[in-house]
Amino acid sequence: MSTERSLPTLTGESQRPDDWREASLASVADVRFSSVDKLTHSSEEPVRLCNYIDVYNNDYITDDLEFMRASAIQPEIIRFGLQVGDVIITKDSETPDDIGIPAVVDYAAPDLICGYHLALIRPKRDEVDPTFLAKQLRHHRVARYFGRQANGLTRYGLPIGAVTNAPLWLPEPDEQKAVGAVLRLLDEAIAKTEAVIAKLKQVRAGLLHDLLTRGLDEHGQLRDPIAHPEQFKDSPLGRIPREWEVLPLEQVAEVDRGKFTHRPRNDPAFYGGRFPFIQTGDVALAAGEIITEASQGLNDRGTSVSKEFPLGTIAVTIAANIGDTTILGRPMYFPDSVVGVVAHKPHSTRWIELELRRAKQRLNALAPQSAQKNINLEFLRPLLIPVPHSREQERCSALYETMNNQIRAESKTFEKLNLFKSGLMTDLLTGRVRVPELEDGRRCG
Repeated sequence: MSTERSLPTLTGESQRPDDWREASLASVADVRFSSVDKLTHSSEEPVRLCNYIDVYNNDYITDDLEFMRASAIQPEIIRFGLQVGDVIITKDSETPDDIGIPAVVDYAAPDLICGYHLALIRPKRDEVDPTFLAKQLRHHRVARYFGRQANGLTRYGLPIGAVTNAPLWLPEPDEQKAVGAVLRLLDEAIAKTEAVIAKLKQVRAGLLHDLLTRGLDEHGQLRDPIAHPEQFKDSPLGRIPREWEVLPLEQVAEVDRGKFTHRPRNDPAFYGGRFPFIQTGDVALAAGEIITEASQGLNDRGTSVSKEFPLGTIAVTIAANIGDTTILGRPMYFPDSVVGVVAHKPHSTRWIELELRRAKQRLNALAPQSAQKNINLEFLRPLLIPVPHSREQERCSALYETMNNQIRAESKTFEKLNLFKSGLMTDLLTGRVRVPELEDGRRCG
């Protein structure tokens, strides 16, 4: 009882429901700091380690994870061997606000043990549900507590007392299980959506290679270089469809360098306005897709020393990270480290962007070897690219955008699910929203 009365008070939080109790972690679970390192010794027994990265990157420890091979002595295997229903948290971090990250153990085996830099928490199952416990530990109320308790200068660690005294809010076990079940369902939906996005991106990468090397014939079908080699020809860029040309970029697009003539470039008198000003980092983050936001904005004074490019311009980096691309979703300004490429009609902006993206390795090879690699218009304007007929460009671009739209739709679903989960966790883990009860008084789950 004295442990619960001496729990640290967390201010600025929601009010705990009257029918929930506050308890220290140690009062409802056994906490063990692992001492098992990653080394392998012939005198020890072979084991698999659940390591820091396994916990940090996953909400649940499952059998499809690739566990590291190591060795341990028998007392370590007994003390730190994993059991289904255990919760593991990270106890060390480079920053105090990224510590105490939990994962629930859904898979166990005789040779699977908890590795170093982790705390193994074994809940008393009649008092606390493992999933509910993990979500409580992840909730910002407890996360802020861990951040304040972490010690260190360049690397931070939680002392065992900080972990054992972590203040939990606990409803009755049935409600804990129901809350855990709801949050698990959300986690499953998020994981499935993430897997769909990864698969679509994999398919898109394969499609992109095919479109840029084989194209789509007048029937919308990919050409087959094996079945119909007569449909292809040799070119300075390798084998390409016979109907395609190889042309310098300057013949199919206007190529102009960005501008920012004032020095120093970071003079705050030119920034803080409503005119978007993208730089090489913005282009790299856009990764070839349409960009509508910039990390900085120019004011009227800033626009007077820069250059505006129209909607639909392809932005290409020519300094530092060479050959990154994006397409402007609105008129924007940029400096001389970024080049604007505006497709001549009837050529497709997307097709040219895809070819420039593909040419990134060639552009990097052209750059002089120096402390900071860069190229200029003398390299970019004569750059050779394959050019199909404009109608084929549009067919290829449309197919690529169809795939992109599917990825965007799934990505939006992913974002919405995460936002919904964040709000629901706050509500369910503080008792602000209660899990509905069934007619017989039991809580659903």
